[in-house]
Amino acid sequence: MSPTLSPASVPILHIEGGVATITLNRPAQRNRLENADLKALLAHFDTVNRDAAVRVLVLTANTSGQPRPVFCAGYDIGGFDEPGHGSTFFEEIPDALAAMRPVTVCALNGSVYGGATDVVLACDLRIGLLGIEWRMPATALGLHYYPSGLQRYVSRFGLAATKRAFLTARPFTDRQLEALGLFEALVGPGDWAATQQALVRDMLALAPVAVQDTKQSIREIEAGLGDVARMREREQRASQSADFAEGRAAFAQRRAPVFTGR
Repeated sequence: MSPTLSPASVPILHIEGGVATITLNRPAQRNRLENADLKALLAHFDTVNRDAAVRVLVLTANTSGQPRPVFCAGYDIGGFDEPGHGSTFFEEIPDALAAMRPVTVCALNGSVYGGATDVVLACDLRIGLLGIEWRMPATALGLHYYPSGLQRYVSRFGLAATKRAFLTARPFTDRQLEALGLFEALVGPGDWAATQQALVRDMLALAPVAVQDTKQSIREIEAGLGDVARMREREQRASQSADFAEGRAAFAQRRAPVFTGR
């Protein structure tokens, strides 16, 4: 399922062919997130955002050697005892991920728990592995979840499923998650690599500036900050771009477009 990465470490960043891949890499600890991991993730997000060649970010996990694959067991609650950390610091990670310039995909190749569920929700798209489990135990631990995480849950899960997640702390099965429309695809190990590659390939084939501007407009609308004038500017810029001219020509000639980001 995941590349064998050794030894255990903070998340690993690999960039190739316009795609950045961040891999959680503590499989023996079920990829729990320690404060050092959170700091590394923020640094990786900054690196990816500054690299204009990166158009897609894939977030996944090393599940090598696990008897049952776990993408992430959540935040190491021992981190709450470190000054300046805890839920307020953790909240920075999904918030930063949600604001990323490239399109983000969570390749959810194992079960996910706690705060890591919000990291998954912060991605634009998700593919899931058959048989995984999802659980949000905040109230079972005596925690009130942070505001942006609750907002993301309501936005992605809907109100009823969010209430179930937080007010019962019961797990969700893969099929329950699929019924919520959470996944672009839900597949078994044999189809995993091909499914992920096909999704990334389709996104790389799109006009890069149009995708990034459209993503930004969607984020603003979701946050209740949609500015029609600003979106009209983006629309006008796209309609006058070389990429739109190429897209129209390719459509007329029944060929695949070759976009340049201009």
